[in-house]
Order: sequence, then structure tokens, then C-alpha cells
Amino acid sequence: MNLPNKLTVFRVLLIPVFLVFMMAKELPNHYLWAALVFAAASFTDYLDGHIARKYHLVTDFGKFMDPLADKLLVMSAMLCFVREDWASLIGVIVILSREFLVTSVRLIAASHGTVIAADIWGKIKTVLQIIWVLYTLLVMWMECAGGTIPQPVYWGVVILQALVVLTTVLSGWNYLWKNRSLL
Repeated sequence: MNLPNKLTVFRVLLIPVFLVFMMAKELPNHYLWAALVFAAASFTDYLDGHIARKYHLVTDFGKFMDPLADKLLVMSAMLCFVREDWASLIGVIVILSREFLVTSVRLIAASHGTVIAADIWGKIKTVLQIIWVLYTLLVMWMECAGGTIPQPVYWGVVILQALVVLTTVLSGWNYLWKNRSLL
């Protein structure tokens, strides 16, 4: 297993660590710790892709597992947000539905010997999701720390989620359109 693939696996292994910090309310600054773990895991996404392309280490495992690892990481955060009333359940269901649909198409393609890598729209969606999650975690941390948070900061969470939902739907449509022959 090459370094980019190890980084992808490491990202998956960081998900339970992230979840422990999300739920460890008795731990001081637990949302900040969750944000740091999420940021580190997200950075491995950039790093594994950069290394794989630069050193020609792109593999079918990486093309399949890298987007799946991203989905698992981001979905774990979003489900925690719903649980804590920091995200719209409907928005998260839309996002989750797109992710299952795209993963299903990838599985169909894989059964035909084709591996579909993420395109630019999928990457934009992922970056916006990461920004939304990190922003929301930092706002949750500030609120938990007892600071006064201006209303526009809260609106930032809502606006970012709306952008993520919109981008998710657009990237999902683009993905299905480009791969409609598989359906």
C-alpha cells in the first residue's frame, strides 16, 4: 500500500476520534478538539491527492476509497450537527442521498471494470463541505465557551449549509449526467 492510500486509510481511522471529541461534552473545548481532528483529517485528503498525482501513485483503490473516506468523514460531522440542532435534517438528507447515489454509480462502474474519479464539481462540493463543517465547529466551540456571538456569525452556518446543499445537488446532477450510460 502506497503513502497516499495509507493517508486515506488514516483519514477513515480519524473518524472515530473525531466522533469521540464531538460527544465528549465533559471534556473542555471538545468542539475545538473535534475541529482540529477534522482539519487534520481533511488535510490528509489534500495531501494524499497531491502526493498521488506528483509521484504518479494514483491507484484504483485511491480513486475509490479517497472520495468514500471524504464522505464518511463529512457525513459523520453532519449527522452530529443534526443531533445538536446545528444543521437542517432535510439538508443533510439531500446531501446524504446524493452521496449514496454517487457511490452506487461508482459501484456499478466498478462492477464493469471502470473506476470513476471525482471531478472538479465533486472537489468543489467537498471543499465547501469542509469549510462549512469547520466553521460550524468553531461557532459551536465559541458558543460552548460562553462568548457572545453576533447573529451574523450564526447566519454564516445557515448560509454555508445552503451553499453546500446547492453545490451537492449540482455536482450530483453533473455526475449522473456524465455517467448516464452506466444507468
